[in-house]
Amino acid sequence: MPFQSSRPAFGGHEKFVFRQGWLKKAVDAALHAPDIFSREEAFVELGVGKNMAAAIRYWGLATGFLEESTENRSMVEPTVLGKTLLSDEGWDPYLEDIGTLWLIHWQLARNQGRGLVWYLTFSRYYDVEFRKEHLIEFLEKQFTQIGIHTTLAMIEREVEVFLRTYIPSQSRQGGNTEESLDCPLVDLNLIHLNDRVYRFDVGRKVSLPVEIFGYTLLEFIHSRDEKRRTISVDECLYHPGSPGQIFKLDENSMLDYLETLESLTNNALRLRETAGIRQIYLSTFTTESSWDLLRGYYE
Repeated sequence: MPFQSSRPAFGGHEKFVFRQGWLKKAVDAALHAPDIFSREEAFVELGVGKNMAAAIRYWGLATGFLEESTENRSMVEPTVLGKTLLSDEGWDPYLEDIGTLWLIHWQLARNQGRGLVWYLTFSRYYDVEFRKEHLIEFLEKQFTQIGIHTTLAMIEREVEVFLRTYIPSQSRQGGNTEESLDCPLVDLNLIHLNDRVYRFDVGRKVSLPVEIFGYTLLEFIHSRDEKRRTISVDECLYHPGSPGQIFKLDENSMLDYLETLESLTNNALRLRETAGIRQIYLSTFTTESSWDLLRGYYE
């Protein structure tokens, strides 16, 4: 997949990871007043610090639960997914379901604008183990190739926020009080830290529901070609932006998910091997198919 982004945004998180309740706060605020984040008193209405109000807007957009108005970028509104998940009557407004956290991770790591560091690290950084300085060096080279000009200090700040998205505070040395409040995504255990070495948890994800995986798989296929009916397993496992890369799955866990999806979709999705190449066949597929899987999971 070629790089796709209209203006990658750095620093809008104000060095905060998103916290429990922030994404719902973003959706609720935008439902009530689309111009909320452009108001001087927004932080008072949201009940947070001034920089936190800006961060809440950023994370709402980065996770795809908010979108900017096409007519006025200072106005935001909840996306269909944001409203369906996080409104008061939504499927999981308080992020009580681990499946929702996997979905948020998918949304963030697929965002090549506000989540560019997340996308590049999960989809284009292939070392299982790394040190912070190696990731910074990799991203610096990626940005140069893409044609993005920024400072080393900015990259270092982005990497720090990226790592704090997944690493619990008790595993990190130093940090201030503000940084001691963990992001909900630490519960996914996607990255581990041991003696300054970070390691991706590659393989089976016991807490990743098959319906959430199925939703992301269909969204990935749809993003490749809306009319596509066949795709190789390897593409879904290794291609940048694929479920295999973003969830750090291995081959066996991918096949297990696909076999379960065959049954779950009544063979609308089928796994077949032809001439030694494993392919996924979609006999029926509409833009609603992925949503049907989410509804089946939450409702």
